[in-house]
Amino acid sequence: MTTAPVHPQYDVDSPENLTRRERGLEVARAVDGEAAQAVIDSLADISPALGHHIAAFGFGDVYARPGLDPRSRQLVTIGVLTALGGCEPQLRIHIGAALNVGLTREEVIEAILHASVYAGFPRALNATFVAREVFAERDAAA
Repeated sequence: MTTAPVHPQYDVDSPENLTRRERGLEVARAVDGEAAQAVIDSLADISPALGHHIAAFGFGDVYARPGLDPRSRQLVTIGVLTALGGCEPQLRIHIGAALNVGLTREEVIEAILHASVYAGFPRALNATFVAREVFAERDAAA
């Protein structure tokens, strides 16, 4: 049985896509340290394409755009993840990233409090508890 050739757009290991992915990983490392790489690595055995798109599109194409600085991007991300709910593992990573790019703990908590008006108290509570855990982990590591 032969398989049809994969169009380069869908070949996550094509030279163009490898370049996009590496650019995205550079941006991710600048924001998240090694957290994004760990997420992408965790997908290698089940959905390497999803890991590729997180790096190439999410970080390489979107996060790398001009128009918002890294602090503003993390404020938006915290607000959206809080509003969505059920995204606590991702929120954990992005609260850490927010601290990495210069947001203060007070700004993180204020962003979550602000989201409570639109997302509701249960989601804001969950996000606040994640923030508490991230802050405690940072304190313990210091």
